Amino acid sequence: MPEPRKRGRKPKPKTQTQTETESESETIMPGTTKNGTVASHSLPATTTNDSRSTSPARRGRGRPKKMRKHADNSSNDNHNSANNTNSNVGHVASPERSRHGEGNDITILPPRWESVAVKAVPSMDAVVKVFCVHTEPNFSLPWQRKRQYSSSSSGFIVGGRRVLTNAHSVEHHTQVKVKKRGSDTKYLATVLSIGTECDIALLTVKDDEFWEGVSPVEFGDLPALQDAVTVVGYPIGGDTISVTSGVVSRMEILSYVHGSTELLGLQIDAAINSGNSGGPAFNDKGKCVGIAFQSLKNDDVENIGYVIPTPVIIHFIQDYEKNGAYTGFPILGVEWQKMENPDLRISMGMRPGQKGVRIRRIEPTAPESHVLKPSDIILSFDGIDIANDGTVPFRHGERIGFSYLVSQKYTGDSAVVKVLRNSEVHEFNIKLSTHKRLIPAHINGRPPSYYIIAGFVFTAVTAPYLRSEYGKDYEFDAPVKLLDKLLHAMAQSVDEQIVVVSQVLVADINIGYEEIVNTQVLALNGKPVRNLKSLADMVESSEDEFLKFDLEYQQIVVLKSKTAKEATSDILATHCIPSAMSGDLKT
Repeated sequence: MPEPRKRGRKPKPKTQTQTETESESETIMPGTTKNGTVASHSLPATTTNDSRSTSPARRGRGRPKKMRKHADNSSNDNHNSANNTNSNVGHVASPERSRHGEGNDITILPPRWESVAVKAVPSMDAVVKVFCVHTEPNFSLPWQRKRQYSSSSSGFIVGGRRVLTNAHSVEHHTQVKVKKRGSDTKYLATVLSIGTECDIALLTVKDDEFWEGVSPVEFGDLPALQDAVTVVGYPIGGDTISVTSGVVSRMEILSYVHGSTELLGLQIDAAINSGNSGGPAFNDKGKCVGIAFQSLKNDDVENIGYVIPTPVIIHFIQDYEKNGAYTGFPILGVEWQKMENPDLRISMGMRPGQKGVRIRRIEPTAPESHVLKPSDIILSFDGIDIANDGTVPFRHGERIGFSYLVSQKYTGDSAVVKVLRNSEVHEFNIKLSTHKRLIPAHINGRPPSYYIIAGFVFTAVTAPYLRSEYGKDYEFDAPVKLLDKLLHAMAQSVDEQIVVVSQVLVADINIGYEEIVNTQVLALNGKPVRNLKSLADMVESSEDEFLKFDLEYQQIVVLKSKTAKEATSDILATHCIPSAMSGDLKT
């Protein structure tokens, strides 16, 4: 009698391939042969994914079959310890597998380390990470400093046992340390020079160990448009070295944000992020063509970074080597107007073939103020003709602002300037110097100056002071009169300053004056105030009964001299102020 049929689906017959696969997965474990013994040259799979890749068959239905246990415990220990060891290696050291013999024995070969060798770029070993502790002055309370903070940036080693980085990376530094690539040691560094205008700083390290086994970076020529550049540094997002690449997109006179000046700069499309500052930009030959220093952040743009080119870098280094300190980039000291309008050119007496720019104003502190005059037409600078739009030939198919020619000079150098005055051509040999700003862009690491009398805090206006008072957007939020002086006013003498009443520390003697804030002081007892030191000297030496301060907007402040000086000491003690004046005013 036939056997009764069981309920359920009739199992399909196994194919030859499935039979071999299941047999293989049942008997073979990573690191063993089919007999269960440890295979020669065997290593277990690095990750779980690698273990699954050993069996080529797709996963069958139902519960997975149990693996056969090893013959002894030593095999298990070897397998686990090897797994733990390889887990630290990660995907880089993934071992290779191969089949041997007719029995389908699997032998797992050791990793081939030469296949993961890192591409050696000698110039990258000269890139260092810069660690700095900053202690900024408190410009609103100039007798003290702000809380210190730390930052990290990039730099690179150049000839003469020196390191280049950005000036803003070590501004107001208290301590600077550098660390080489692949090293775990931070070395103390000394700041040799800071160039505020060009945003470059020069460091050195006294420890001889730091200089062992590293070659300085070599500088290359100025790149052309579309030349490939590679920016190397230590930006945010990780601790190890980072490499981004792009091409040169533009080359022109740029506004240097930190230095508040205009110098030659490169625009690239490689990513420059926080921490990249001070890192080198290499060309395809491994030579440095610039220093990363700023980027453009806007919703309408992306991947716009800026690099300080080699002419500016070489100028900074040679300036330091020549003078023992940074002396700055000279300027011509004039404001000029384009001469593109034909009627304007005819009215100024220019012939059809003549080109140039018209002088609007001349800095009173500039040496050329004695020879050049307003409405002079500058025709050429050092024999190079200037176009009506103020540009000069730069390279093939390129033009650039003629201020580039001036920036190539050094402080104290002379230049031949050809001008047109009253339809006559004149040549002048002019000595170049640095720019004297009425409101300085920096205080060059010095503490801010202040003077206190009867609770009135007087200080000199600088760009950092305005930033401290009105924030990053001080160019929009500061008082209009101060902004006008910042953007347009010219110093009449080298020691002229804008002196303001920063604030009034409330006391009985200054009742009614408490709301005076950031108001310029014009005169004291009828005598003009030239700078902060002259104000302090006039107050301290005054023998008049009253101190009468003339402020802008026709305000006046009157204090009794004897009472004001007596009240000052009590006010200083109340606010824990160590001195009534900064150290530079005492000398």
